[in-house]
Amino acid sequence: MTRSGSNGAPDDEDIARSAAGILETTKVLPWLRAFKTRYQMANFAIVGVAGYIAPRHLKAIADTGNKVVAAYDRFDSVGRLDSSFPDCAFFTEQEQFEEYVDRLKGTENQVEWLTVCTPNYTHAPFCRYGLKNGMDVICEKPATLHPSEIDELVKLEKETGHKVYNILQLRLHDSIAALKRKVDAGPADKKYNIELTYITSRGKWYYASWKGDNHKSGGIATNIGVHFYDMLQWIFGPVRENTVHISSFDRVAGRLELEKASVKYFLSINGECLPPNAVQGEKRTYRTLNIDGDEFEFSQGFTELHTRSYEKILCGEGFRIAESRNCIQIVEDIRNAVPVGLTGDFHPLALRPLAGHPFGWRDVKY
Repeated sequence: MTRSGSNGAPDDEDIARSAAGILETTKVLPWLRAFKTRYQMANFAIVGVAGYIAPRHLKAIADTGNKVVAAYDRFDSVGRLDSSFPDCAFFTEQEQFEEYVDRLKGTENQVEWLTVCTPNYTHAPFCRYGLKNGMDVICEKPATLHPSEIDELVKLEKETGHKVYNILQLRLHDSIAALKRKVDAGPADKKYNIELTYITSRGKWYYASWKGDNHKSGGIATNIGVHFYDMLQWIFGPVRENTVHISSFDRVAGRLELEKASVKYFLSINGECLPPNAVQGEKRTYRTLNIDGDEFEFSQGFTELHTRSYEKILCGEGFRIAESRNCIQIVEDIRNAVPVGLTGDFHPLALRPLAGHPFGWRDVKY
């Protein structure tokens, strides 16, 4: 017998239970999957909660109707938790965090999902921790620093039965998804000529932080470019050739030959590389993607992409860790490449004079 509300109609709990049963036996419409997610609040733990990207994850967790029960960061400037999760237990010691999460097992607050927002070099270890302790994982990009770590995590997924999802939010951007549909529907033998420029100015603090350490951040290509490389290979196909023209502590330029595109790119964190039109407009960030001579506009529409990513993941439609392997291979190859110099077809901004390291460091390979 179906339990009903006071008016004789099924109440929300009855409807949710019925929806869950249907989901287990049939293929259903996306709205029904979303309905199930709405009525099954999940418990999250988050590591790296004091970091730059964490607010987007906290908002996504709140927007999808879920709860953060535990958080960890070495730094204690985490007042941001008050806005959505004031009852969240917070720790600055990893051992205490892990012990607390372990004690929640078997309770109504048992952690089901681990969100990873820590520095790049800790992503793979925290993903392993989550899988081995019965959690599914949502990891900020880059998923790992090395393709071999992707392979290890895929193997661990199979062993544990749990999953790691990566935030590849550009794939969910409306304009970018439309571009992929256009390319997929176009001539199979068409080759696009692309010029990617991304300059996001950073102060000297950057070089003293983990972001300025290649062993921890993966370098410029990984830290500020991995999502662009993922987008490009997702739309235009796998890499045929990966050439690096220049590589230094504050910039990288090169050419990617993809199955359906030839891409010249320039990435930098040095504001002196900004073009005149950006400087005149007092902009500190400059991003353009030119395709066959036309500028592709995708500067808007970023604010809700993390929430959309979580919606997809919680409905079982997110991007699994294995889907990150191609872009991680690209940035590792760029990191390890010997620059060929200004030969062949290179990005025009590669002509800009190289800068000296602000701390005078000359013995570090970038």
